Amino acid sequence: MRVARFVPLTPEQKSLLTKATKSTSVSVRFAQRAKIVLLAASGMQDIAIAEQVQTTRQRVARWRNRFLRFGVEGLKKDAARPGRHKKFSSQKVTSIIRKTLEEKPPNATHWSTRTMAEAVGVSETTVRRIWKAHGLKPHLTRTFKLSNDKQFAEKLEDIVGLYINPPEHALVLSCDEKSQIQALDRTQPGLPLKKGRAGTMTHDYKRNGTTTLFAALNTLDGTVIGTHMNRHRHQEWLKFLKLINVQTPQEKDLHLIVDNYATHKHPKVKQWLAKHPRFHIHFTPTSASWLNMVERFFRDLTEKRLRRGVFKSVPELVDAISEYIRNHNAAPKPFVWTASATDILEKVSRGRAKLNMLQTA
Repeated sequence: MRVARFVPLTPEQKSLLTKATKSTSVSVRFAQRAKIVLLAASGMQDIAIAEQVQTTRQRVARWRNRFLRFGVEGLKKDAARPGRHKKFSSQKVTSIIRKTLEEKPPNATHWSTRTMAEAVGVSETTVRRIWKAHGLKPHLTRTFKLSNDKQFAEKLEDIVGLYINPPEHALVLSCDEKSQIQALDRTQPGLPLKKGRAGTMTHDYKRNGTTTLFAALNTLDGTVIGTHMNRHRHQEWLKFLKLINVQTPQEKDLHLIVDNYATHKHPKVKQWLAKHPRFHIHFTPTSASWLNMVERFFRDLTEKRLRRGVFKSVPELVDAISEYIRNHNAAPKPFVWTASATDILEKVSRGRAKLNMLQTA
C-alpha cells in the first residue's frame, strides 16, 4: 500500500489553518483545503481524508503536495490553467483585421460582429475577441476638423502659453456664449429611478423659449462669471465686458480668450476695448473651439444640469443655470491644461499629412 507523504506543521501554520476551517470570512475552497492539510498532518491517508471531507483522493493528494511545496500561500490560489486552445489560425486573425481596416460590407457603412462572422466563417464571439485584443471598434466614429487658419501656430502658442505660464498680476479668462439654450418641458412626467429600472423621460418635448449664457472662466481658480441675455449680438457682448470689468479687481490686467465670432470684433467693441487698456483679447484659431477652456464648463453644465432637466419657462431655466454656477463657484476646480503647443502642432501636422494623402489617393 502506498503511503502519502507526511505533512509537518509549525504552531503558527496549525493555528492559521484551524482558524480558517472555522471562519465564515474565508472562501469555502480555502477552508476545505485547510481541513485537508490538518487531517494530513494528523497522519491520515488520502482515501480516509477524501471520505471525511467528501471529495476525491486525487484532490486530497494535490493539496497535500501543494502545501508541502508552497506552504499556506499555496492553498489560496488555484494553479494556472492553459485554457481552451484557439480554433483559428493567425492567417484568419490577419484576414479579420485586414477586412475591418480596409474593407466595408456590401450593404452597410461598417462591420458588425455578425456580418464579419458571416464573411470570414467564424463565430461572433471570435470576432469580438479579436477586435478587443487589437483595439478595433468599427461601430464608433469621432468627429474632427483641422483648422485652416494661416496663423494657427501663432495663436495656438499664444493661448497655450496663457494656460501653462500665465502672466503675473493678471487674470486669464476663457470667454464664450452658449446660445439658444432651450427651456424644454416633457409632454408627460417620467417614471422615477428604482431598483432594477432606470429613470424614464419622454422622447418628445415642448419648447418654452431660449436663453443665451455668457460665461467667463477664470483659468487660475476655476470660478465663473456668468449672465443671461436674450440674444448674442455685439450689444450683449459689450454688456458682458462691462460686467467683467466690474466684477474683477481693477488693478489687474485681463487676458480674454475668445473665438472668432464677428460679434467679438465689432467696431464698437474695438472702440470700447481701446478705452479700457487692461483688456487684452486673444482669438482662438478658426475651427479650434477646443482650445477655449470654457467649453469644458459648458459641457459639464449640459451633462449635469441641462440634458435631463425639465423647464416649464425661461425664468426657470435661467434660475437652474444660475444655481449651477453658484454651486460651482462655492467649490471651484480649475481645468488643468497639460498638452504643450509643440505636441499639439505635431499631432495636427500628422493629421494634415494623412488628410492630404487620402485626398490625393
